[in-house]
Amino acid sequence: MTSRGPYRRHSTPFKLQLCQDIRAGIIGRRDAQRSHNISANLIQLWLTQFDRGELTDEEAEASVIAEYEARIAALERKVGQLTMELDLVKKTPRAPTASGSERPCVISGPMPVPSGGGAKS
Repeated sequence: MTSRGPYRRHSTPFKLQLCQDIRAGIIGRRDAQRSHNISANLIQLWLTQFDRGELTDEEAEASVIAEYEARIAALERKVGQLTMELDLVKKTPRAPTASGSERPCVISGPMPVPSGGGAKS
C-alpha cells in the first residue's frame, strides 16, 4: 500500500464539482478515486453531504471569503511593518556632504566626506 503523504484538505468548490460530476454520470466513483487519489470512504462522505445539501455554493463562498480575509490581514501586517521601517529610515540622521549639493546615493548611502588634509608621517 502506498502512502498518500501529508494530510490534505480539499476545497468546497472541488468537492461540489466532483459530486456534481459523479451524480450527473460524467465520472464514476472509481475513476474519481484513481484520478484524484481519494479514498472511496471520503467520496461517499462527500456524496452524502452533497445529497443532504450540506455542500453548497454559500459554504464555498464563505471559505473563499475567509481565505481572502486572512490574506488581507497578512498584507496589512506587512504594510504596517514596512511603514514603521520607512519612518525609522526617515528619522535617521544623515552625514552632511562635502559640497552640500551632492545627493546621496540611495543604494550605497551618502558619499564619504573628504578629510581636511593629507596623511602625516
